[in-house]
Amino acid sequence: MSFLKKIDLWLIGICLARAGTGLVLITYAAALPIVQREWGMSAAEGGSISSGNQFAYAISLVVFSSLADLWGAKRVFLGSMTAGGLAALAFALFARDYSSALILYALVGLALGGSYTTGLMLLAERYDTAKRGMAMGYFIASTSTGYALCLLVTGFVLPIGGYTLSFLLTCLGAPIGAGVAWVTLWRTKNTVVQRHSQRGFARGILGNKPALLLIAGYSFHSWELLGMWTWTPAFLAACFAFGGVGDLRAAGMGSYVTAFFHFTGILASFSMGLLSDRWGRATVLLGISAISSLCSFLFGWTYSWPLIITVVLGALYAFSCLGDSPVLSAALSEATDPAYLGSAFGIRSLLGFSAGAAAPLVFGLILDWTNPGTVGRLYGQWGWAFSSLGIMGLGAVAMALVYKRIRASGSGR
Repeated sequence: MSFLKKIDLWLIGICLARAGTGLVLITYAAALPIVQREWGMSAAEGGSISSGNQFAYAISLVVFSSLADLWGAKRVFLGSMTAGGLAALAFALFARDYSSALILYALVGLALGGSYTTGLMLLAERYDTAKRGMAMGYFIASTSTGYALCLLVTGFVLPIGGYTLSFLLTCLGAPIGAGVAWVTLWRTKNTVVQRHSQRGFARGILGNKPALLLIAGYSFHSWELLGMWTWTPAFLAACFAFGGVGDLRAAGMGSYVTAFFHFTGILASFSMGLLSDRWGRATVLLGISAISSLCSFLFGWTYSWPLIITVVLGALYAFSCLGDSPVLSAALSEATDPAYLGSAFGIRSLLGFSAGAAAPLVFGLILDWTNPGTVGRLYGQWGWAFSSLGIMGLGAVAMALVYKRIRASGSGR
């Protein structure tokens, strides 16, 4: 009954493997303030590298998720983890300008797309609904742990060895994670659920209103979350630079604070997943998405304010922005026929990560537009760019509200 008894070694292994991939998924964003300057990129170009990674990730997710229905989640998960480890090393060793980074980081996203939804499928196979929110919360929290570790390493290494050393050290997480995944799943059965008919697919997903609302809510959530995570280190670096801190040190300090934000995200994934097991998915979704959207509208305007205000608001922002992730995943796994769960996650991933891929680019375009003539220099206007994320956050609130009303009407949890 204790906390330790709720976590088995299998879950710990899956979470450690996912944490390894988290290191490389944010390695570029962590060093963005430095590579943008050294590679002479505009904000739009800087955002496009992250967007390329996310677009490739989205395509990969839908392909791998559909294959998982046919081949089994375990097989696809291990293959993606292995390919992702190799792609991460290639990025670390050979990304040295805009073009090479754009191509190689896209390959990282393409390879790692099978490591997320298939992991959720493995959890859905192992845990019943009473514990599923908790388990998925731990899994998503492990991603944030990888992000936080990446930012801590980057913040320490950037002033010493620049972005080349930070890329190398953080990208080692993916091959290490792949090794942990193989050890953890070695004796786990590869399960393939028999499909009944194509009509079942249409009824189970396309005709499933709760599932469609959750998929739409996830898309709005992904735009807000991925846009925020991509640009928050650069925003904080600008805040420190405004206070007179040098560029490299400002970038390092921005990474440290963003790492702290990710630790609040870890707490959010733990607590909101568990809370949704007890209070219901819809109630938690509505509350946490509303707080996140409000933070998006406020955060960017705190540039030049006392840093304590920026940090406190940013911590709340990080908590609320990630808190609905495990809830959305658990709810979708419960609303969908297990035989088509991979396809449902695939559709969700295609829409969600495509939205998340567009977010950094649109954010960068707004940043350039509201800061004319400042390419390579300090950006002073961030409020409008972050507010664009808040507009998408309102979409997530609307989907959660409709979903809650459907649940209250008596059609299940």
